[in-house]
Amino acid sequence: MAAGADGRSGLADADATRAETPSDGDGDGDGDGDGPVEASGRPEDTGGGTVGSEEAGGEAAGAGAQLSEAEAEIAAQRALRERIERRKAEKTAPVEAGAKLSGQAADLLAAVRAVESGAKSGDAFFTSPAPRRVAPAPAPTPGAGPAAPARVAAVAGPAAAAPESVASVRAVLAEGGAPEALAAPVAGVLGEQAGQVLRDDPWQLLSVPGVRPEQADGFARALLGAECGPGDERRTAALVGWLLERAAVQGHTALESGAVRKALAEHKVPDPDEAIQHAVAEGVVLVFQDSGADDSGSDEPVEVLLGLDRYALAEESLADGLARLASTFSDEAAEARSWDAGGVSPSAAELIRAVASNGLVAHSGGEAARAEPAALLAVARGLGLRAYAASHSADGRRRLAAAIDDASASVTVAGLLAGSEGPGRDEDGALALDLLVVLDAPQLDVETAAVLVESLADGTRLVLSGDPGVLSSAGAGRVFADLLAARACPHVVSRTPDPGPIGELVSGIGIGELNQVEAPGKEVVIVPVRDAGEAVHRTVQLVADSVPRAFGLSPAQIQVITPGHGGSAGTRALNAALKQRLNPGPGRFGGFDPADRVAYVPAPGRTLPGTVVSADADGLHLDCEGTPVVVPKDRVETAVRHAWALTAHQATGMRWPAVVVVLPGDAAPALSRPWIYTAFSRGERHLSVVHGVDQALPRAVTEIPDRPRTTRLRTLLQPPAESPAAQDAH
Repeated sequence: MAAGADGRSGLADADATRAETPSDGDGDGDGDGDGPVEASGRPEDTGGGTVGSEEAGGEAAGAGAQLSEAEAEIAAQRALRERIERRKAEKTAPVEAGAKLSGQAADLLAAVRAVESGAKSGDAFFTSPAPRRVAPAPAPTPGAGPAAPARVAAVAGPAAAAPESVASVRAVLAEGGAPEALAAPVAGVLGEQAGQVLRDDPWQLLSVPGVRPEQADGFARALLGAECGPGDERRTAALVGWLLERAAVQGHTALESGAVRKALAEHKVPDPDEAIQHAVAEGVVLVFQDSGADDSGSDEPVEVLLGLDRYALAEESLADGLARLASTFSDEAAEARSWDAGGVSPSAAELIRAVASNGLVAHSGGEAARAEPAALLAVARGLGLRAYAASHSADGRRRLAAAIDDASASVTVAGLLAGSEGPGRDEDGALALDLLVVLDAPQLDVETAAVLVESLADGTRLVLSGDPGVLSSAGAGRVFADLLAARACPHVVSRTPDPGPIGELVSGIGIGELNQVEAPGKEVVIVPVRDAGEAVHRTVQLVADSVPRAFGLSPAQIQVITPGHGGSAGTRALNAALKQRLNPGPGRFGGFDPADRVAYVPAPGRTLPGTVVSADADGLHLDCEGTPVVVPKDRVETAVRHAWALTAHQATGMRWPAVVVVLPGDAAPALSRPWIYTAFSRGERHLSVVHGVDQALPRAVTEIPDRPRTTRLRTLLQPPAESPAAQDAH
């Protein structure tokens, strides 16, 4: 990396002002005690809600509100549910076992197969299980067709509950000492009979995001008294589901049963094995055995896996869909030769040839490698094919559009699925296209990927393209990495390096090396700091003065990236200081003022940068890169943040002329090679690193390659007759 002293003298030469306090006074954030670590790898905090806090109840209530922006996507995807459910019904078991089971594992697998097939009830395997109370499905919108896929329903949030249902829940919450603000989200999750369901099974409170087990336990004791205990089957079933939901927030689609048993024991469950058996019989979880299910690279068979139905269904549907695209496509040699790959780079020519002869292709490379999918689109469109490329952000769509002749060929994934961008759908409900290139493919979570692939008709070519070095998706799964690991399709690796000192630095990080780079134009600058207060102060100085003066940029063209929302130099602290310097105001619109720079999160994993325009009875009015957006008042607190500073997950898929990466001392536990790679590669012309983690930075680059995720997609994509050992021989 560039020498710290030389680089700092050009941009952060305010030694005389080093002793000044940061502009927010203390630089320690909001005093909520949150650490700097990004909440389980997600772009939004996930654990803020508490039963004993009215503030938490408000957050949960906001999370339960239906997202108006998702309505178009829901309507567009309702027809897909029937197709997915039909695929599920055709299966005789949740998943084909990877090897013969014995002992308790065999009993669990036999139980779930028999229960799911309807051959036997759970009572045949377990003694007197308490009846599980499942909330009725929300009523479909009239004329909208079958229910939406689980992923879309999750994005939209629970359906708005009837007033009488909310009132009954409010009464039960009051009896148990829980905040009444939880009434609406509880009723939305548990349905019309939510009050009675909650009274009979108080641990159903855990189905509301933000509620923790100890809070649900206290609520249950207040309602049930001596009738409940740590081994209550209602409690253990809810805990198993909660553990898997929390694991999904961390990116896992399944967990090893041993890990679940250990966690249950930590929550004082007296017999974890019996608790898991009961949860399987009740349909709370499914059970599988797979080889090589985690991303550690080991081929050793893992023990029994437990997974939630929604992620199991998504992974199976996705695996089926990818296999369908790869196998049903047939191309005559003459047609393949008609794909003229002349006049393009060797990497682009290789990609074009691979797509000409295959229905499913993986393509990997950095930012400069995006020129190769652009060349592919040009060739395909020249052949008269309906070819489109989908990015995960408006910024990504704009960058691709600048590289192709027809900007209309560049869309966002959300816009494509919603029908607001791209070719729309044919009479069968499939996307009306012949070739789809999905850029930034590592950002695809398993549910989004399943819906996308289900939307492609037989014979459609699909290219998944992205940089394998960046952070994985904010949602559950590791679709792109699993596809590459399974070797389920041709993989074209770009030989086009990213240019300049930043490209050289990031390329080294990608292979586990943190190298010094020559930066004569101060493209890379290191700003050492002693503590978090100094880190906040220096960051404000860089954004407001030093970088704009050195590079002719405005503060709006500079993005600050830090590991988490909380902590002494997290996004809250940095945004407070940057707002005071760049756009001071009283925060009269729920903490926001006109011209405030914000990030709107309409759905988990989606971040839309924008600015505040105004506010009225309808909500907060934003300008999101030229698109007007109105955020309802009850959604503002949970869906809108100030955005002079973002987390790396929020910044993934976007780039800015200049980036300031802030690494305070307490950020060390959050650092990994993908995090550093992602944060450092967001800058086009300049990168400043506010460095306070000492040796934790090079250690993370060399020793922490990734945060492991347990998934099943890799195993599902591998041919059944081929063992992992045989694949390694390829």
